[in-house]
Amino acid sequence: MAKSDSNAVLRRLPIVVGALGGTLLLVNRLLTPQLTESQTRSDVLGAIISAILILTGLLWQQIQPKPPDAVELQGKEGFELAAELPEVVKTELAWATHLLLTNTVTKSIAIWYEGKVLLRRGILGENPQVNLGAIAQRVLEKQKPVYLVNLALYPGRIEFDYFPENTQGIICQPMGDRGLLILGANVPRSYTKQDEIWIEGIADKLAETLSRELTIEAE
Repeated sequence: MAKSDSNAVLRRLPIVVGALGGTLLLVNRLLTPQLTESQTRSDVLGAIISAILILTGLLWQQIQPKPPDAVELQGKEGFELAAELPEVVKTELAWATHLLLTNTVTKSIAIWYEGKVLLRRGILGENPQVNLGAIAQRVLEKQKPVYLVNLALYPGRIEFDYFPENTQGIICQPMGDRGLLILGANVPRSYTKQDEIWIEGIADKLAETLSRELTIEAE
């Protein structure tokens, strides 16, 4: 939030300086009983500079729009991990989700695999079950992630009721053809392309571990 405030001040700075400079020029002009030719030229130059500063500030408002504000998610923080998982799987899930929570805007995580919820972590919604809706099913079938940049705009958001109600953005990332890594953020349009590539890599690694370790466990 401090970074956002700093950017807002910088965007407004040329407008403030330009307006202040123009005001001081006007006051100086009114209080000067007799104008010289050199002062007239200085006033014209000062007025032009003030106008350029104000115009620059207005352009910055358009080019550098205020980033969307973060919200406080409505839920309780928790860490739920399926008890029957092998220790090596628990360790890897805990490690991977810790990285996502600390290095991206992710605030809520759910991992679904072969019909079971293996993990929920972060700010949790009231519903503990991950029931796949149309969006999640399509991700599994197409094997392509879906990034809902502003969840409030999507009617299908109701299928993500296992996340806090005011979740702002969601990435639904396939973990092979048997699982999903689902991430929720508290800021819309907040994941970068680099974040998406990194999340895909983590999902692939988790899919490989789950496929290997759970197959061994079953045998």
